[in-house]
Amino acid sequence: MIRFECDYLEGAHPLIFKRLGETNLLQTAGYGEDPFCAGAREKIRAACGGADVEVHFLVGGTQTNFTVISAMLRPHQGVLAASTGHINVHETGAVEAVGHKVLPLPSEDGKIRAGQVRMAYEAHWNDKDHEHMVQPGMVYISQPTENGTLYSKEELQALHDVCRELSLPLFLDGARMGYGLMSEANDLTLEDIAKLTDVFYIGGTKVGALFGEAVVIANPMFRKDFRYFIKQHGGMLAKGRLLGIQFDTLFTDGLYFEIAKRADGLAMRLKDAFTKKGYGLRFDSYTNQQFPILPNDHMERLKEKYTFAFWEAVDDSHSAVRFCTSWATQESAVEELIRDIEEL
Repeated sequence: MIRFECDYLEGAHPLIFKRLGETNLLQTAGYGEDPFCAGAREKIRAACGGADVEVHFLVGGTQTNFTVISAMLRPHQGVLAASTGHINVHETGAVEAVGHKVLPLPSEDGKIRAGQVRMAYEAHWNDKDHEHMVQPGMVYISQPTENGTLYSKEELQALHDVCRELSLPLFLDGARMGYGLMSEANDLTLEDIAKLTDVFYIGGTKVGALFGEAVVIANPMFRKDFRYFIKQHGGMLAKGRLLGIQFDTLFTDGLYFEIAKRADGLAMRLKDAFTKKGYGLRFDSYTNQQFPILPNDHMERLKEKYTFAFWEAVDDSHSAVRFCTSWATQESAVEELIRDIEEL
């Protein structure tokens, strides 16, 4: 089988394994207090335009999301997110399990807008019984979204402005950050994101690392005691240098951006093949995730040779599915899939 169902099927970029091997017998301090983590932090700060940010390395995306959210909220508060947001649909209630409710906002394309945030905030405070309800305490978004769509700089600026006005911190999930930054449709930089959010993270697990995410805290008010939260929530790795080495490698000579751009390019070739065949697209994604709407008989024929994710039924005879490319997707696999699409 040729696999396209997600973007974390492979191990890690060969340069990461090379660096891990070269440094294997070196002795360093634990828990991220080693020179490799220090070096990676400096490279990430530089990629953020030299911004005054604090960088922490956590073991995975779910731990990152519920750790950051726990650190930013008081016990009676919840987090506003798109109804399709990762924390709402794909983390087994992890945020609720640590005591905070996800407050979903309707979304067709995976994004939420500044106006929705304002409406949810005002609806809460205008209710005379608001103290009996979970208070909106922060905003969570993803870039790219679960549907492969992207926030524009204008949209992120609008969210930033309304969050500042309403004193709601803004947290951006960047599990697939690289694929968003290198999309041909993107107009945001890491420097922009550092200016327009309070906290965000740079995904490693899905973009070339063996595991791990880099949390970037731009707003100083959320830095105090954050390492306590990491430890308490199971996100701190004793051999923290393993995370530092990986991110130091990814942020050396533009590797992170190079491999993400390659994955996006392969995904655009698939998108072109789907549209030329006459398939509709469930979402107009310019990232590594593509969502063609296939006749069910075509879907079943492709399943004989390829793995991909079922997304949703569109009607009785058509289904939306997801094909993902990754930093490691082979060009030959994409070419073979394109040939098979053309022959359907």
